[in-house]
Amino acid sequence: MHLRGVVLPDDEVRDLWVRDGAISYEPVPGAETLCATGWIVPGLVDAHCHVGIRYGGGDEDRDGAVAQAETERDAGALLLRDAGSPIDTHFIDDRADLPKIIRAGRHIARPKRYIRELGIELDDERDLPEIIAEQARRGDGWVKIVGDWIDRSVGDLAPLWSDAILKEAIDAAHREGARVTAHVFGEDALPGLLDAGIDCIEHGTGLTDETIDMMVAHGTALVPTLINIDTFPGIADSAGKFPVYAAHMRDLHRRSRETVAKAHDAGIPIYTGTDAGGSIKHGRIADEIAALIGAGFSAHDALGASSWNARTWLGRPGIEPGAPADFVVYQEDPRANPAALASPAWVVLRGRVYDRRDPVTGHR
Repeated sequence: MHLRGVVLPDDEVRDLWVRDGAISYEPVPGAETLCATGWIVPGLVDAHCHVGIRYGGGDEDRDGAVAQAETERDAGALLLRDAGSPIDTHFIDDRADLPKIIRAGRHIARPKRYIRELGIELDDERDLPEIIAEQARRGDGWVKIVGDWIDRSVGDLAPLWSDAILKEAIDAAHREGARVTAHVFGEDALPGLLDAGIDCIEHGTGLTDETIDMMVAHGTALVPTLINIDTFPGIADSAGKFPVYAAHMRDLHRRSRETVAKAHDAGIPIYTGTDAGGSIKHGRIADEIAALIGAGFSAHDALGASSWNARTWLGRPGIEPGAPADFVVYQEDPRANPAALASPAWVVLRGRVYDRRDPVTGHR
């Protein structure tokens, strides 16, 4: 296969060839030309999704998980960081036609302090270091803990873990060579997680000037999942028994774009994640990129947060000789017209071409 177009992020017009599923800058005799113009972008990254959680809740079966992965692929998301799944999706690794998944194992929480039956619930927080090390050995270099959730006894968001046990647990994951991320909506759980050496914060709506400075000092990443944050008003509406919590969720939503803008201005590395699975449908990476632009990112930086920069963060190559031929081709510059991200001309995964699926008919 041969392609010619503007290759991002370098903004250079290049000729690319694909041989045996890998990228080459050397001509391949007899290669068929896929395109002579266009913008070629390293495969997009959904850095927070859940392959295996059914839309609306519950565990997916194998066919459902495959359909979710196909939907992500067709949207151009060719690398997925699964931020917690109740099912084992390693069978997807055997499918050359599906995106690569980097798994964080199962959510680790406390009883009645997260979505029921979704994660591993620990009666005694002293078990956290052992369980986090076990999940690190089972995962793909990441572990996910629930940092805060509503505590019905106080009627608001509250941390799940003591500071001391967090330090012990995160150290245990690091000894296993894994990074740790945490679900955090509110303000109070953040200092303990950051002091303990957490590698990433999911959502981060409760970030303050102080904890933003802490994240900068520690080099902690943020995946804000803005299209999921937009469900907060609905969550608040359904929480009539907990008025303080409801008001808190509305306030977190109200200032969410400003919070992300402050984090970006401070230099925190930020990556796109849709939180697809459960309340968010898969295949919405273009919407999350648009949300980052709405939070003040340039179109170039927002695309980088979902492509070349995110791939580097997760240890995967972009467009370079010898790398897997995983890229997306657009007929117009997606930075000049971000709406183009919803309509890739071609998706190339491991050297195989996938035409865009018609959103109405479902056909290619």
